[in-house]
Amino acid sequence: MTRGTGRTAQRGRSSQGLLDSSLMASGTASRSEDEESLAGQKRASSQALGTIPKRRSSSRFIKRKKFDDELVESSLAKSSTRAKGASGVEPGRCSGSEPSSSEKKKVSKTPSTPVPPSPAPAPGLTKRVKKSKQPLQVTKDLGRWKPADDLLLINAVLQTNDLTSVHLGVKFSCRFTLREVQERWYALLYDPVISKLACQAMRQLHPEAIAAIQSKALFSKAEEQLLSKVGSTSQPTLETFQDLLHRHPDAFYLARTAKALQAHWQLMKQYYLLEDQTVQPLPKGDQVLNFSDEDLIDDSKLKDMRDEVLEHELTVADRRQKREIRQLEQELHKWQVLVDSITGMSSPDFDNQTLAVLRGRMVRYLMRSREITLGRATKDNQIDVDLSLEGPAWKISRKQGVIKLKNNGDFFIANEGRRPIYIDGRPVLCGSKWRLSNNSVVEIASLRFVFLINQDLIALIRAEAAKITPQ
Repeated sequence: MTRGTGRTAQRGRSSQGLLDSSLMASGTASRSEDEESLAGQKRASSQALGTIPKRRSSSRFIKRKKFDDELVESSLAKSSTRAKGASGVEPGRCSGSEPSSSEKKKVSKTPSTPVPPSPAPAPGLTKRVKKSKQPLQVTKDLGRWKPADDLLLINAVLQTNDLTSVHLGVKFSCRFTLREVQERWYALLYDPVISKLACQAMRQLHPEAIAAIQSKALFSKAEEQLLSKVGSTSQPTLETFQDLLHRHPDAFYLARTAKALQAHWQLMKQYYLLEDQTVQPLPKGDQVLNFSDEDLIDDSKLKDMRDEVLEHELTVADRRQKREIRQLEQELHKWQVLVDSITGMSSPDFDNQTLAVLRGRMVRYLMRSREITLGRATKDNQIDVDLSLEGPAWKISRKQGVIKLKNNGDFFIANEGRRPIYIDGRPVLCGSKWRLSNNSVVEIASLRFVFLINQDLIALIRAEAAKITPQ
């Protein structure tokens, strides 16, 4: 009886185990069928919406290396899950913990919003980098143009309105071609980056540097027209040009001074640019040969005849000259130099002992006696004013002329050379003399000088002469 009951109990247990296993198998089968049906529905919905379905992944946790595209997708997925976790994740669960396999299935089954493409932020970053590098490239391209050059260019264009005149008349920090000047001017006008950087650099210039640059501004046509109305024989003073500045403040540049106007007027007078001046024609005489006179020349006279006696004399004279040059070099420190180089910061033209000054482009000669001689110095002919220091003087006679001061305070120049001397464009021939006035232009064989008189000292001389004459 007991054996029968034991067998029946074992049979019941085995049947119960078979029943449980069949139920588990049917459950897994039904679960797999449900998953397949859900996957089919998801594919159909993705095809209908036109989106690409996510990659299928196994529920098993397998550690393997991820490829580059998977790393990007996983980073984007983590960022999206973190953003959602602030509102949808349970507060008890940590956001940094790894989700389980069932959660992965739920995430894969639920339709998610399309993830923004990864290359989206890249263009913004590249644009920012490019924008930050642009000013550096521009500053590198600025190169040879300095802020002082830009200020010079702007002032000169405003004065002349001609880039060709600016290229010829303005001295920049380095040599620029006409095309470079034009390109720089157009860049300052139309390129916002370059114009902004140039304005910032010009604002940082020192006020003294700005004043020096403004003093070098070119003269406009209106300014030269006003200066040309001052007569060449009127002997204007600084007060004359100061009055001209007060009467025409709008026509002249803001940095103009009376001294600058006087210097430019003297330059215009020297080149015959005043209204009352006319260019003198070439002298017509025996000294000027035309092409038609070539037949009158005797070719036999042009042959160089060798003279041994003359060559011996020239050799001896050359030795004597070299000996004298050595002696002069040794005694040079004992001499008082009366010729000063003309520079931008030159000393005053007059002192208590200087009666007048003959000023050229390279040197100036101080007249400290009542009579001085002009010409070309040689070993046998010592003169007061050696014109060879100013420039080529091979056409000038050894004793070209004499400047004298009369008792009444008037200066006269007498021509003792073969070539004429031009005083304000009027020729003074050999044996003639002419009265010199202040600011007279003296031209001797293409060398031009301005004769300046010490008015204060001459006034004292005239006053003393007036006291002596009544007695």
